[in-house]
Amino acid sequence: MANNERRPTIVDVARKAGVSKSTVSLVLQNSPLVKEATREQVRAAMNDMGYVYNRAAAKLRNANPDLIGLVINDLRNPFFSEFATSLQMALSSRGYAAVIANTDENSKLQTDMVGAMIEHGVAALIISPAYGDDAATFDAIERAGIPAMQVLRNVDPRTDLFPFAAPDYVSGSRAATEHLLAGGAKRIAFVGGLDGRGVTRERLSGYLDILKGRGIEPLVLTGSASRTFGRQMAGILANEHPDVDAVVCFNDQVALGLLSGCAEIGRTVGSDLKIVGFDDIEEVAHSWPALSSVHCDIAGFGRSIAETVVAWLEVGTVPPREHRADVSLVVRQSSSGKH
Repeated sequence: MANNERRPTIVDVARKAGVSKSTVSLVLQNSPLVKEATREQVRAAMNDMGYVYNRAAAKLRNANPDLIGLVINDLRNPFFSEFATSLQMALSSRGYAAVIANTDENSKLQTDMVGAMIEHGVAALIISPAYGDDAATFDAIERAGIPAMQVLRNVDPRTDLFPFAAPDYVSGSRAATEHLLAGGAKRIAFVGGLDGRGVTRERLSGYLDILKGRGIEPLVLTGSASRTFGRQMAGILANEHPDVDAVVCFNDQVALGLLSGCAEIGRTVGSDLKIVGFDDIEEVAHSWPALSSVHCDIAGFGRSIAETVVAWLEVGTVPPREHRADVSLVVRQSSSGKH
């Protein structure tokens, strides 16, 4: 190799071999998790490129027994950022450092971030996964043999390998719907959440169960879990569904947008239209009117996940395949009518 030529890197080898960086790293560590055919493919690429493995540097990179990877689908959303913050602080109190990545709902970026964390030797992974082609992400973790939990969203069915924990979304939407019916609502809509996603189905199912039991026809208006969508829906509900007098929202972002939209068109929330959000992020207690919401205690949930993963690492206590944390309904002015 000429002096002015760039030395090939692990990324170059991965590209030439058609595998991930984490797979190349596992081959370099002589991991038994890599299939022999893949191992030969990677070694052939190394030989062709003249790749030289710096084992001393690799040992330094991989010596991170107290480092835990935290991969979050959307840190712009206060629900997820509050979870990540409480989890990171709880891990810190137990002597662990967290490296945090925001995947911005991009499954390809998620796979890249997880691969990088594996390469740098994280002891465990906690993932609130993006929706999309998630197989590559979890297959890489399986090959690496690293403890990993799915939280808030369940996208990989192998919960024996990747245990799942989340708030009890179904109970939350049931409680919200029952509360609105008890308050006199005659026609309740469910608004927000992208159709077909697991978390949307869960948050919707409790609402559907209660209405079915009462013989009431549901009205489901799915869409982006955003304030923009919620604000747009205020006008649509008023113009196209004037009989709707109450709404269960997919999350607080949709509900806050709906509050703004109602103010814009002059519809009084709490009397003309009752609204319940979901998640109970900090902001909703300070909106006007204050927003009723399903309280998921996301900060407490983050702390419990930290304890679970630490117990897995330190004493070998494997988490249950699925865990649902209790939720509760916090009633405020948006559904009580009391301003």
